[in-house]
Amino acid sequence: MAARVPGRAVPERLTPYGGCVPDRSPFALAALACAAVRGLEPVRVQGYGPPDHDVDSAVVEDDLGRRWLVRAPRNQAAAARLDCERRLLTELSGWLPFAVPDVAGTATLPGGGHAMVYRMIPGATLDLNRLKPGPGLTAALGRALAAIHELPERLVEEAGLPVYSAEDYRQRRLAEVDRAASTGHVPPGLLQRWETQLEEAGAWRFVPCVVHGDLASENVLVDGDEVAAVLEWGEARVADPADDLAWLVSGAAEPAVESVLEAYAVARRQPPDRDLRRRARLAGELALARWLLHGVSSDDSSIVDDAVMMLSDLDATVTGAAS
Repeated sequence: MAARVPGRAVPERLTPYGGCVPDRSPFALAALACAAVRGLEPVRVQGYGPPDHDVDSAVVEDDLGRRWLVRAPRNQAAAARLDCERRLLTELSGWLPFAVPDVAGTATLPGGGHAMVYRMIPGATLDLNRLKPGPGLTAALGRALAAIHELPERLVEEAGLPVYSAEDYRQRRLAEVDRAASTGHVPPGLLQRWETQLEEAGAWRFVPCVVHGDLASENVLVDGDEVAAVLEWGEARVADPADDLAWLVSGAAEPAVESVLEAYAVARRQPPDRDLRRRARLAGELALARWLLHGVSSDDSSIVDDAVMMLSDLDATVTGAAS
């Protein structure tokens, strides 16, 4: 599961393309885009999003005014994930009521793996403040989430992405909490809260389904009151549907969350389980534990400090709510 907290956004300004630069700079990525897509002639290029330990990304504008996203893995695990994502995206065509990234071409990398080039999809990133109770965008988001969760599980399995049973997934979460506890940076009250919820086996009797696994505002593009596209499918898996609701439960106003869940429930073939929202809230909290573990494993003290601060804030919030 990705350890990612801040959002990613495309900067507004592009810089002129040209010159020779070291490997994996935006200019080198533009050259890979040329190799991957016939007829693509770059005129401008820029880096895409914040620094990423696993994937180099850039946005390329060509001489026809088209915009492309090029992504190249920096390690073997990222290369495998991008290849799995490419296979899944190929299979998703026709299954969903919104657009997904279309791999326009690939370029083989000297160290193994492939750079992927996608046409940029038009649309604005979702602003959670726009979600209001009732019909419109809020209901459309609920239907979009349901469409993802109704996808055939075989699409994920055939793409080589993970498939979990409910109990497997609960055990995975428990192991995650144990690893976070071993760092010594998680407040004891939070650890107790997480362990209590994870040991309540009855709350984990969900029906696994296809989940996107990395939903956040920047990965949902909208056009008016409709969901135009969903991006970043590399963390897709068959697992707990609550994972795809965590960002909403933690970031949107309660009345909007209710409307999303109402539209979601109507669009699902089977009614959601009663503990869905509780697990979604827990999934949002555990994202901070994963951010901490990412900082520890990458030996990045700034990430560790950031995670410790957020965990402390969360501990104060949940302690205050319980008192």
